[in-house]
Amino acid sequence: MSDSERLKELLISRSVKTGDFTLASGKRSSYYIDARLTTMSPEGMVVIGRLGLDRLEAEQLDPDSVGGLTLGADPVAYAISHSSMSGLKPLRAFTVRKEAKVHGTGKRIEGPFVTGDRVVVIEDVITTGKSALDAASAIEEAGGSVTGVLAVVDRLEGGREAIERRGYRVMSLTTIAELGISS
Repeated sequence: MSDSERLKELLISRSVKTGDFTLASGKRSSYYIDARLTTMSPEGMVVIGRLGLDRLEAEQLDPDSVGGLTLGADPVAYAISHSSMSGLKPLRAFTVRKEAKVHGTGKRIEGPFVTGDRVVVIEDVITTGKSALDAASAIEEAGGSVTGVLAVVDRLEGGREAIERRGYRVMSLTTIAELGISS
């Protein structure tokens, strides 16, 4: 079984929930993808790390680091960073806070992000694109250059288009359609 097929199995068995949900965007949905149940699992991290790294290499984005808005992006970025150690160019992973700290250094980006980094913004699930765009803005304000956005799942609800309108390339490891979900 390929990593892509295994990721879909993991998401369907662990992360896809049906019912009546209110999403972070405020939209109502008959399904919810709790990607963390997959992205934070040992097998999910291994599979996502390999798939994410393969996708970045195939797209020739050549980032220095990967990261996105906490909490959804964190395990995905860390998995890709970990997988990159077996390749030619290790990628650093970082976290973007929802708001800057009011104490200590007052940073919004935590981890080994460096001004001037070429960055791929990471997202677990794209719905409206707001989280990825918020992370991209924080990265650019800190002196990074966003080369693209990589999501584990695209809900196909306009988020990809919103991100692309801002000039970023968007990639996903799978979509709700590929998971057999209709909205």
